[in-house]
Amino acid sequence: MGEFGLRMIKRIIEISQAGKHLSVKYGQLVIRSFDTVQDGKEGIEAVSIPCEDIGVLLVEHSGVSYTHSVFTELLKCGAAVVLCGGDHHPAGMLLPLESNSVQTERFRQQIEVKEPVKKKLWQQIIRAKIKHQAKIVGAESEIYKTLMALREQVRSGDPDNIEAQTSKKYWMYFMQDVRFHRDINGAAPNNMLNYGYMVMRAAVARALCSAGLLPGLGIHHCNRYNAYCLADDMIEPFRGFVESKVKEICEGEGGVPDELNQGVKAKLLEVLDEPVEIPGLSGPLRVGQHPTKASQQRCYRGEQQDSE
Repeated sequence: MGEFGLRMIKRIIEISQAGKHLSVKYGQLVIRSFDTVQDGKEGIEAVSIPCEDIGVLLVEHSGVSYTHSVFTELLKCGAAVVLCGGDHHPAGMLLPLESNSVQTERFRQQIEVKEPVKKKLWQQIIRAKIKHQAKIVGAESEIYKTLMALREQVRSGDPDNIEAQTSKKYWMYFMQDVRFHRDINGAAPNNMLNYGYMVMRAAVARALCSAGLLPGLGIHHCNRYNAYCLADDMIEPFRGFVESKVKEICEGEGGVPDELNQGVKAKLLEVLDEPVEIPGLSGPLRVGQHPTKASQQRCYRGEQQDSE
């Protein structure tokens, strides 16, 4: 089994503290901190990172300043930029307009794809999601066989909404030792799930753009006010990686963290380095996103029957 090319591995840069200024010099993202004090004087500490090595820039704090070239240079290098509001939830995401050499042709193929193809893709996405959910609760769980049986019942387009049925059962068994109810605005560990999903969504959207696909043109999701419908479709099979990491953190020695601090965020960012395997290849999740999205593009072109 081959490994994903190392040249494809990109870094996630998170800025979550005030007093930072971002700029670009000689193709490097320069991060300056103005809160260093030496000998009673304010100092400046700088860190440089090659822009071409960055996959996602995640800025959480409103006290961060930038030069215009930060965005243009990172977008030119194919990176995604995620900006968060005061509630630490994503307020917006920037993606490159031209990230693929045959962009227009692939847009046309995506727009013209037939409904049966989209329904087949959605069936495969939901089956993959349920399979991952079953893996997370474990084969020893009393719900495992039920989830796997429901997975086989998912038809093209999932007209019976098996996804909702399995999700309801899954969340009941997700963490048996932690009192938990999935609610986007609920108490911890909901905040951890929200943060992890946001990071994963950015990585998925970036991979879609790299494959020359429009992230706003969904397979199943079709909210007219959502610019990332396709990203919200394609994130479904990967949510389990976030959920596994949250489960690991909450069932650890310290229990459910009281707050989404820097240490917790760092652990959640590790999700994109989780090992994955797809037919013929293995490597970290952030890299594995790219061949899966390329496979999806081949389905749009009619060169491949499935993308599981």
